[in-house]
Amino acid sequence: MIHQYIESNQDRFLKELFELLRIPSVSADSRHKGDVRKAAEFVMQKLKEAGADNVALMETKGHPIVYGEKMIDPRKPTVLVYGHYDVQPPDPLDLWNSPPFEPTVRDGKIYARGACDDKGQMYMHIKAFEIMMKHSLMSCNVKFMIEGEEEVGSDNLGTFVKENKSKLKADVILISDTSLISLDQPSITAGLRGLSYMEVEVTGPNRDLHSGVYGGAVANPANVLSKMIASMHDDQGRVAIPGFYDKVAELSSAERKTLNEAPFDLNEYKKELGIDEISGEKGYTTLERTGTRPTLDVNGIWGGYIGEGAKTVLPANAHAKISMRLVPNQNPQEITELFTKHFLSIAPKSVKVKVIAHHGGEPAVTPTDSKAFKAAIQAFREVWGKSPIPTRDGGSIPIVALFKKELGLDTVLMGFGLDTDALHSPNEHYGIKNFLIGIETIVAFHKHFGKS
Repeated sequence: MIHQYIESNQDRFLKELFELLRIPSVSADSRHKGDVRKAAEFVMQKLKEAGADNVALMETKGHPIVYGEKMIDPRKPTVLVYGHYDVQPPDPLDLWNSPPFEPTVRDGKIYARGACDDKGQMYMHIKAFEIMMKHSLMSCNVKFMIEGEEEVGSDNLGTFVKENKSKLKADVILISDTSLISLDQPSITAGLRGLSYMEVEVTGPNRDLHSGVYGGAVANPANVLSKMIASMHDDQGRVAIPGFYDKVAELSSAERKTLNEAPFDLNEYKKELGIDEISGEKGYTTLERTGTRPTLDVNGIWGGYIGEGAKTVLPANAHAKISMRLVPNQNPQEITELFTKHFLSIAPKSVKVKVIAHHGGEPAVTPTDSKAFKAAIQAFREVWGKSPIPTRDGGSIPIVALFKKELGLDTVLMGFGLDTDALHSPNEHYGIKNFLIGIETIVAFHKHFGKS
């Protein structure tokens, strides 16, 4: 019945999703403030149409949070669904094979910014809710909290959660914003890395200088910044900030063995990325490096002349954006302080350095023996015909730790994307099959969790 309903309504489901994907709800860009609100209003309307009660835009100091609920019986368990309707900037635009905000289907995949992260995955929950309402399959209460600031750090979500604990009372958080191992082997994310995001500025002379007249006599901020960044790793691939690893939770031999039993083809991994060799911290596998080890990476670097042709200048300043992915026991505030202190300490006197902290989030590990996690396993078994493998995700969803701290709730991270979906990159995409089977699996989760 559920599968047939999804098949017969597939075109409508996709048409609605495409309408949402056309809204450029880029939360990082103030020029899109109106678009972000438009996306919130779209989600609000679709929740109402699906049958949710008390649907409203909850205003914050930033973008609104969409709230809705269906309380069928106070004695039954309650699932709080979290997702986000904001998206990453689409830049660089020239690398997209089709317009980022005009969803295009190629080879069974939807290409658009937000297709997977997180509009496509979030919208699965609204369609799953529609199905449960349409066919009287509600076995537990459901609450929705869909925000518009996840891609910029969820700064106002914490305040909303603290001020609305009664409204958000539930038994578990359910999120689809992570990935599967593959469509052949489902998985459930049991751990996420945290984040500390920084921006640095190195300033030299009071203006851009002629590189022939002043080169070799005045410190070049771009050269200095490059050297400073290069010094942030040692020859073993470890982050060279004093104290960076002091609180890192090391996995046991048994945990490392279990993690590496997940299907992984290194040659296929390199082929898909177009690289000849992998890189990273010595002594760890690729799966360990991306899921259980902390990192430091430059996300953007600029300074001087970058236009067409040549202009021989010694730039007055140079900039970089740097993110650090953190693992359990690492505190983002402490890491931010360690980074700031170290970066300032290694700057030569020939330049001035400014360090700006943007946003961050706590790492999180979710229990795999809870009733909710077991319900997710049963849901995959029912729909996919095989058990999911618990995995560690290299990305960050800072609010998972927030929900545990403020609401006392664990989260089930039941995502349906793939690591190859180009999240945050040009040509982001999401498989139509992932979208449709995700809806069916979510319905099954509610059924099994309701029984628990």
